[in-house]
Amino acid sequence: MQDQSRKGILFQSEDIKILMQEELCPDKYPKSVMIEEKHSFNLIFLLSPNIHLNSPDANTKFLFKKNQYILHYSSQENVSQILGENHEILKYLQIQINYQYIFKLINPDINKEGAEILEDMVRNNYIFLQKNTPPSMTVEMHMILKEIISNSKKGFMQKLLIEAKIIKLLILIFEQFREKTTNESSSKTASVIKKYIDENFHRNIKVGEIGKLIGINQNSIRKAFKAQYNITITDYISELRMLKAKKMIINKEIMIKEISIECGYEYVQNFTRAFKKKFGLSPEKLRNDQ
Repeated sequence: MQDQSRKGILFQSEDIKILMQEELCPDKYPKSVMIEEKHSFNLIFLLSPNIHLNSPDANTKFLFKKNQYILHYSSQENVSQILGENHEILKYLQIQINYQYIFKLINPDINKEGAEILEDMVRNNYIFLQKNTPPSMTVEMHMILKEIISNSKKGFMQKLLIEAKIIKLLILIFEQFREKTTNESSSKTASVIKKYIDENFHRNIKVGEIGKLIGINQNSIRKAFKAQYNITITDYISELRMLKAKKMIINKEIMIKEISIECGYEYVQNFTRAFKKKFGLSPEKLRNDQ
């Protein structure tokens, strides 16, 4: 059985080149050479499973799942080897965009947000190769790629359509990256909050106190913590206090009032009420049952 392959340029202009690679090698690993031109941004959409990328620019090897993608900037010409696995189709779409086209599109000289986006793109912060899980294509991205691949327009109309689709893809990628960054920031915030609570739950701490400490308003603190740990700050503090109280109750030499104060309760009545709600019996009853 002979190799079955298809590699072709779907579109090419002064600033943009779109290549489609699809290859099946039944008796060996399918492979392809991907060229990234000097000063170019490259969007690579991996459309088949278990694609291996050997990139001298990144100086390492990567394995991608189906429907993942990367956005990579090449300051120099970069030649990468892409391999599939035995008896599988190797399929990917490469969209190569000239740096100057992106520069004019973003216009960083008069747009602060644009300048930050362009810097992130050039520094390969959008590449995701250093991440454990590269980004996956969204349904909307799939639809745009399908429109690009099946496009039948010619000339100026084709150029307008392709550029519009690429701009839409970039917007989706920027939004996905911003969401990922926000989630990572929220996770770090929640971790800081948890550490502070773990060290101070025996005190009468307030959410406002935590907010002043890390410079975030109370609503954001509550939201970040609940999203990360699926429990409110108030309930988490109560949980820590009750677990500590249960351990201390066993020691009959410690007075209930002392345990109450040690666990952050100013009044014994409040401590007893919280303890009974948590464990179904009073501190005295639990102690006597030991």
